[in-house]
Amino acid sequence: MKHGGFGLVVAAALAGALAGAAATCWWQQPDELRAQDPRAAWLKPHPWDGTAFDPGSEWTPEELVNIQVYEQTNRSVVHITTRAVVQDFFFETLREGAGSGSVLDRRGHILTNYHVVEKAQRIRVTLYTGDEYSAQLVGYDALTDIAVLRIDAPPEQLYPVNWGDSSRLKVGQRVYAIGNPFGLERTMTTGIISSLNRTLPSRNKKLMRSIIQIDAALNQGNSGGPLFDTRGRLIGMNTAIASSTGENTGVGFAIPVNTIARVVPQLIEKGRVIRPDVGIPYMVQTPAGPAIVAVAPGGPAEQAGLRGFRIVRRQTRRGPFVIEESRIDRDHADVILAVDGKPVTTVDDFVSEIESKAPGQTIVLQVLREGQPISVRLVLGAAAEP
Repeated sequence: MKHGGFGLVVAAALAGALAGAAATCWWQQPDELRAQDPRAAWLKPHPWDGTAFDPGSEWTPEELVNIQVYEQTNRSVVHITTRAVVQDFFFETLREGAGSGSVLDRRGHILTNYHVVEKAQRIRVTLYTGDEYSAQLVGYDALTDIAVLRIDAPPEQLYPVNWGDSSRLKVGQRVYAIGNPFGLERTMTTGIISSLNRTLPSRNKKLMRSIIQIDAALNQGNSGGPLFDTRGRLIGMNTAIASSTGENTGVGFAIPVNTIARVVPQLIEKGRVIRPDVGIPYMVQTPAGPAIVAVAPGGPAEQAGLRGFRIVRRQTRRGPFVIEESRIDRDHADVILAVDGKPVTTVDDFVSEIESKAPGQTIVLQVLREGQPISVRLVLGAAAEP
């Protein structure tokens, strides 16, 4: 019975195939007839621009997306080479490096990692045309590992990247990394977003936050290169890999584009980043949230009336002696619950929210004080230049 059933199925399939051969191929039929054919379900809208997939096509829908992303974006990617002379006690050593970058605008501004050009005495940028230009360092921010260069190239050779929005990213989303691993220019690798909101140590021993983790292959030379989504929009800048050998392990990291968008305008205008200062040098994690340990004298937090730990002193007489005892009153400290209505549960959450603001901006802190929630308005200051 099973074999007989199988034969009927095969016979039906062969009959359908012969009938199809005698008639016009179904995807060559007029649009109105093809739309009525149940096989038209194969014609699925392309994620890129609505282009239909033809079963007779040379590429699959996924391959078409890959091709479209590369053709749309590869001219925005540059190859960066650096040279520096390193002096030790006895000798001078020539050090050469390489990385990747993205064209920001037609004025010649180039985005890359700071660690790609750090201490470089000569920087060269190669465009997709093969033309090479000398580059100047416009500005850098060591905390976020972002640098902006500038080259004097004809505007018609510069293809700026299209900007995306990293706040809308999801784990599992497909991504594309384009760069110059091992000097192989404009190489594209694909993968997915493996996780979001990772942290990485920066060069000044602070943490870079909101980092994107990806599994697209990254190797030496990919640093500073762009990370794109399926629509060819810049969503991050590839910056590091987790590896004991320096080669790809499937764990890569990228700086989110929203961080880049906040930093780059200041680097182009001022050459550095002026960060907001809330005037709270020390905080501690508590079950209720981040608590203030101390406020900077005269700083924004003190001016707004925020409170930290309090030292309580008490004198007691013991015989002929007067003894002064001190204790720390932790219950006196304010606990931060939210910034501008956005809840914060950890010290890192609070710091990230403050860093997303600008000096001079007025914020509203929701605070727990002696068990009662209150709101405190605070005007952010400007952090001192390191």
